Amino acid sequence: MVSGRKLSKLLCNRKFSIIIVLFLLYFFGIFTLFFEKSYSLYYANHFDKQIAVFVNQWLKNEVPQITGYNNYNYKFIYKCEKKCKVDDDGPLRLVYIVKSATRNFDKREGIRNSWGFEKRFSDVEIRTVFMLGIDQDDGIQKRIREESKAKGDIVQVDFQDTYYNNTIKTLMAMKWVLDHCNKAKFYFFSDDDMYVSTKNVLRFVRNPIEYPGYLEVPVKSVQLSDQEENPAYLHGKEIKTIVDIELRDDNELYAGYVFRNSRPMRYLFSKWYVPVDEYPYDLWPPYVTAGAYVLSNRALKKLYYASMYVRHFRFDDIYLSMLAKSVNIVPLHSAEFYFYKKSYDPYGYRYVIASHGYDNPEELRWVWNDQKSNGNA
Repeated sequence: MVSGRKLSKLLCNRKFSIIIVLFLLYFFGIFTLFFEKSYSLYYANHFDKQIAVFVNQWLKNEVPQITGYNNYNYKFIYKCEKKCKVDDDGPLRLVYIVKSATRNFDKREGIRNSWGFEKRFSDVEIRTVFMLGIDQDDGIQKRIREESKAKGDIVQVDFQDTYYNNTIKTLMAMKWVLDHCNKAKFYFFSDDDMYVSTKNVLRFVRNPIEYPGYLEVPVKSVQLSDQEENPAYLHGKEIKTIVDIELRDDNELYAGYVFRNSRPMRYLFSKWYVPVDEYPYDLWPPYVTAGAYVLSNRALKKLYYASMYVRHFRFDDIYLSMLAKSVNIVPLHSAEFYFYKKSYDPYGYRYVIASHGYDNPEELRWVWNDQKSNGNA
């Protein structure tokens, strides 16, 4: 028979084990699974149907009966008001909006000297601005002031430049667009540690659904001499450089690397932890990774106006997916937007639009120059 003391010790050990198991289940968010709602069953009814109506009124320069609940009324410190003015009658084709951390001076300079160079193509109007919050260090703020004066490409807003304020940074960038740069055809949002090919961005927006396949046409018969004399012949295919395809002005392009069927992080101490009371569904809406994505003029305006009616959310890529869902914009996936760092080789990068992981400005410039010499940047 088990003595009273041994039985008591056994029960204590069992209770302790149960407590440990319960804590681990709580810690890893297992309990929350029982409280989540089905995305497929309920998310379609998450948004007020009137949002789309209100947004269309804003697009027509009409003031809706309800003007919105969210206000991103932060103050612009540096505005770059004249950045998007075009001397001739030609349209502004592309605007790079680089979400940069306040202290990343070297990364911004690396981008200016590579893919952010505004005169990359003489017949295509391109602009580049860097979107910043404020830094608590007065010395950093002084350097930013000097940088703004010298370079003329800093848009700074008076919110703290932190990771969880990226949504504010994105929405204030959109507000800046509406106030000072609302005539461009496309807006490319990027982090400051990305490699980007301007040539491939322009190729992509010409025909985003068929990119990059539309650039290649099978060649029935190619002589060796042709391949030697014409570098356009590669691996039995002829590379097209120009196509007469243009998106309509009312196109709602929201494109990048799209994640589908992705779950919220319920792990308690994760950087991306989201409690059920903040987001009750078991899946996120399809979302484009925030490192690099492109928006047409109309899509950007619709997302910004929708933000007036959709509750703020601290993760910018998820918040944009919510806005897109509320106004029926379907994000377009392209595998040529790399949310990780794609290993470099000259041929493998020929269609890359963007690749993450370029923290070293020297490496960025080297890769960009190498791709430029190969005709792909």
